[in-house]
Amino acid sequence: MGGLPRKLPWTLLALWIGVIALAMPFAGKLGDVQHDRAVDYLPASADSTQVARIQDRLPGGETTELVVVYHRDGGLTAADKRVAGRQIAAVERELKLVAAPEAVPNRSGDTLMYPVASNAPGQDEKLRDTFVNDVRDRAHGTDTAAGMKVQVGGPGALATDASEVYQSLDGPLLYTTVAVVALLLILIYRSPFLWLVPLAVAGVADFLSMGVAYGLNQAFGTTISGQSSGVMTILVFGAGTDYALLIVSRYREELRRFERPYDAMRAALRGCGPAVLASSATVAVGLSCLLAADLNSSRGMGPLGAVGVLCALVAMLTLLPAVLVLLGRRVFWPIVPAFGSRPKQRRSLFSVMGASAGRRPLAVLGVGTVLLGALALGALNLPGSLKQEDSFTSTPESVAAMKTLAAAYPDTGTQPITVIAPTRSAGRVVEEVRGTEGVADVERGRSGSGWTEISVVAEGAPQSAAETATITALRDRIDGQGAYVGGPSAEQLDLKDTNARDRLVVVPIVLAAVLLILVALLRSLIAPLLLLAAVVAVWGAALGIGGLVFGPLFGFAGTDPGLGLLSFVFLVALGVDYGIFLMHRMREEVLGGAETGAAALTALRTTGGVIASAGLVLAATFAVLTNMPLVQLVELGFVIAVGVLLDTFLVRTYLVTSAGLALGRRMWWPGPLSRTAPATPPAPSAERPVTAGR
Repeated sequence: MGGLPRKLPWTLLALWIGVIALAMPFAGKLGDVQHDRAVDYLPASADSTQVARIQDRLPGGETTELVVVYHRDGGLTAADKRVAGRQIAAVERELKLVAAPEAVPNRSGDTLMYPVASNAPGQDEKLRDTFVNDVRDRAHGTDTAAGMKVQVGGPGALATDASEVYQSLDGPLLYTTVAVVALLLILIYRSPFLWLVPLAVAGVADFLSMGVAYGLNQAFGTTISGQSSGVMTILVFGAGTDYALLIVSRYREELRRFERPYDAMRAALRGCGPAVLASSATVAVGLSCLLAADLNSSRGMGPLGAVGVLCALVAMLTLLPAVLVLLGRRVFWPIVPAFGSRPKQRRSLFSVMGASAGRRPLAVLGVGTVLLGALALGALNLPGSLKQEDSFTSTPESVAAMKTLAAAYPDTGTQPITVIAPTRSAGRVVEEVRGTEGVADVERGRSGSGWTEISVVAEGAPQSAAETATITALRDRIDGQGAYVGGPSAEQLDLKDTNARDRLVVVPIVLAAVLLILVALLRSLIAPLLLLAAVVAVWGAALGIGGLVFGPLFGFAGTDPGLGLLSFVFLVALGVDYGIFLMHRMREEVLGGAETGAAALTALRTTGGVIASAGLVLAATFAVLTNMPLVQLVELGFVIAVGVLLDTFLVRTYLVTSAGLALGRRMWWPGPLSRTAPATPPAPSAERPVTAGR
C-alpha cells in the first residue's frame, strides 16, 4: 500500500460497502434454492436419478410415499385395530391420497402397517413436509391407547426428517464456527480488539460467498444442498482466518521496520501475498476438480467450496489490510509493535522441533513415515456403507418406524422398489419383473407422459444384501428395454457405486492439478512430489484413525460412501496449502543464499507459529461438524480435522523439514536452485522469529 494515496484504505472500505449492498438481495435468497431432495444428491447418470426425474413428469408430479405403523408388544388388540382404522380413515378423508390405504398385518399380529401415498405435494419440499406432518398429526391422535406405538415412516417421512435436520444446521453451524474462531483468535493474539478484525472480515466474506453461490445457481444451475452450503461457511471462516493469521503476523513484523502503517502493510503483502495467492489457488483448483464427479452432491460442493475460498481470499487481501491500516498500531494493544523495536528473542517450540529433526533427519523421516502407514491400516476397520436409517446421530420417527418394520416383517420388503418403463413396453417389463428372483409382489401404477410406474416389493428387507441382489437382477433383466430401476434402496446402491467411480476419476485430476501448481510455484519437481506424497499419507492416516473410532467409539453403523473422495480432496488441497507457506519461506531463504538444510530450519522457526495457529483454527472449524446431527457430516468433519492436525504438527514440522535436511539442494531438482551454490549470505532479517502471537 505504501506509495499509493493515503485515501486508498478508505476507497477499499467504500468499495466493500458497495459490494455488500449489491450482494445483500442475493445472499438472502440462498436458502430458497437450497434443496436436500434425493435427486439433489444422486448420481447424474444413474438409473435412480432417471426414475426420480421421470416421476416428476408423471401426472401429479412426484409422489410422497409414507408408511403408518401401529405396534404393540404382545399383540395388537381389537381396540387398537379400530383406533388405527379410524385414524387412517381420517387421513384418507382429509388429505389427498393416490389410493385408499390398505392394512398389512404381520404374521405375529403385533404390527399393522398402512402404505400412504400422495402426489399433491409434487416437487415442493415445503408442501411435502406439511403433508408428512399432517399425516403424523392424525396418526398420533388422542384416542391412541396406552402401550400402542404409532410411527410414520417411509421415504417421504425420511426426507422430511432429513430436511428438518439440514434446515436446522445453518444457525448452529454459523454460531458455533464464529464462537470457536473467536476463542482461538483471542488466545492467539492476546488482544481485546485485534481478534475482532479478521473475524468481522471473515463474516463479510461469508455473506459475499452466499450471494455469489446464489448467482451461480441462477446462472448455471449449480446444485446447492445443506451439506455444500455448510461446508462453504466452514471454508470461509477456516481458510479466511488462516490467511488473516499469515498477513497479520507479517504486518506486525513490518510495523517494527516501517513508521507508517500502509508502508508496513505493503511490505507485508509483498512478502506473504504470493504464498497466500498460491495456497488459495491450490485449494480452489483442487475443490473445482469435483466438477468431474458424477455425484450431484459432490459436483455441487466443488464450486461452492471454491467460491468460499476465493471470497475469503479477496476479503483478506483487500478489506483486512484496509481496516488494519485505518486502525493503525493501536489495534495490537496491549502488545503494540513500536517502530524500530525488536521482538523478544526466545527459543520457540519450533526451534526445538527443528533442532531435533536436524540431528537425525533420516531417522525422523523413517519413523514418521512408518507411523503414518501404521495409522492408515485402521482404514481396514471402517464400517460398511451407511444405510439411510443409520445416517442420523439421534433416532427420528421415520428411522424408528423403519426399525419397527424390519423387526416385524423380516421376510419381506417394506419399502417399494420403483420401476419406470416406457408405456409401449410396460406390459412386457411387468412380466420380466414378475419373473425376477427375489421379487415378492408387483403392482402396475400410474401412467403418463409416455411412461408407466411399476411398484415392486422385494422379499429381502430394505438395503439388505438380498434386496440389493434383487435390484441388480431387475436391472439385468430389463436391460435394453428403456426401463429404469429406482427408489430409496436403489438410490443408496447408486450412491455407493458412483462414489467408487468418482474416486477413480477425480483423484488423479486433483493430484495432477495440484502438482502443476506446485511445480509452477516452486520451480521444482522433487519438492512438489514430496508435498503431495505427504498429504496423501496424511489422508490415509486420518481415515485410519476414523476406522479406529467410528464404530468402536462413536457407535456408527456405517461410513458415508462419499467420505473417501471428499476427505481426500479437502485434505490434499488444504494440506498443500500449509506446505506452500513453509516451502515458499524455505525458497526465499535459499534465494537469499542459505543452503536448503539451513533454509528448512529457518522456515520452520519463522513460520511454525503461524502455521500451527492456522492449523488449529482450520481443524477447529471442521471439528464443528462433529457436533452436527448427521453421521456423514460428523465423519467428514472428524477426518478432515484429524488430518489437518497431523499435517500441521507431524508432517510440516518433522517430515518436510527432515526431508529438506536430507535432500539438500536436490529438493529443488531440476530447477536452477538444485545446481547453484548460495550466492550471498542469508539475510539477517530472515532470522527474526515470526509468530502469530507477537
